[in-house]
Amino acid sequence: MSVTPLAAHPSAPTAPAFRGRIGRDERSGHYAVPRRYRLHLTTACADGLRIAVAHSLLRLDDVCPATFLPAIPDCADGGHAALRPLYDASVHRYAGPALAPVLSDDWSGRIVSTHAPDITRDLARRFGGCRLELYPCGAESEIEAVERMCAQDIEEAAQAAGAAGAERAERDEALGTLLRALGALDRWLDGREYLIRDQITAADVELWVTLVQLDTVHRHHLDAAAVQRVAAHATLWAYARRLAAHPAFGAHLDLDAISRRHHARCRGLEDAGAAVQILDWAAHAAAGTGARAQVERPKKDSGLAQPLADAINHLIDNGQYAKWLAAWNLSGEAVAKSEVNPPGLPLDNS
Repeated sequence: MSVTPLAAHPSAPTAPAFRGRIGRDERSGHYAVPRRYRLHLTTACADGLRIAVAHSLLRLDDVCPATFLPAIPDCADGGHAALRPLYDASVHRYAGPALAPVLSDDWSGRIVSTHAPDITRDLARRFGGCRLELYPCGAESEIEAVERMCAQDIEEAAQAAGAAGAERAERDEALGTLLRALGALDRWLDGREYLIRDQITAADVELWVTLVQLDTVHRHHLDAAAVQRVAAHATLWAYARRLAAHPAFGAHLDLDAISRRHHARCRGLEDAGAAVQILDWAAHAAAGTGARAQVERPKKDSGLAQPLADAINHLIDNGQYAKWLAAWNLSGEAVAKSEVNPPGLPLDNS
């Protein structure tokens, strides 16, 4: 059963349109020169968050400046208007969306790469110097193995486990894959501070961002029992919290922005208004930022206010509402009945 009423997952990311690399010298075309290149990122998407964390760990603000874009794209095709000039300058009559992340060349005004793994590796290898070895000698195969596990056994498995249109057996199989991966990581991290070395590496960045996405996005598509099983890996989540306390990680962690971007990409959100705000409430309360969704606010004049209240009351009556709250230890915040414009609310015309 899928918790999210809208049930739709974001579509798969578009394949990178540009894969230029920063080389060692002039022969590469794009050679390493401080302040020649610029990053364009939104930390509300996984790839942007990975690059931003690596960029901060390597302390590259003065070497490769970063421009941060809004969480929710402002173009109908899912792209960012601010990036359109770069795409247009790079490809004649480029017809696709102007997506982030982007590594651009300020000398030419064109795009070097939109491929996040290449961008992260080039920043570390060409500009990282002795600041931090994100890719230690001999660790590349281990890092690639972590990347595969995160992509296939966590990211893809979590999506499949919460897919509303899938058969129960398919979802159960995917959930099993997810839980086995989390269990293996939980056991591996017992007694370890970092994943593959005694310092932070790219493997830690990869896993941490994957866990952020699991906790902020994918858990909303799982039922209460599955969420409890995911949350039961105490060592793994303690590891994630330790990294979140590190300035290079925590400075870029905006749970609200990630949640809003995800919801904006789900089908029907524009008309459904706040149908997912109960889930936002759970996320914020769990993060210690305060409950905020005892009030559901559909889009004004959408005609959904009463139907939404009726749907929530049905969930209260059949017990599902209580199960969701219990999964987040929020039973004390339960309301007895969902009402439209209950007495005492500060109403306005918005």
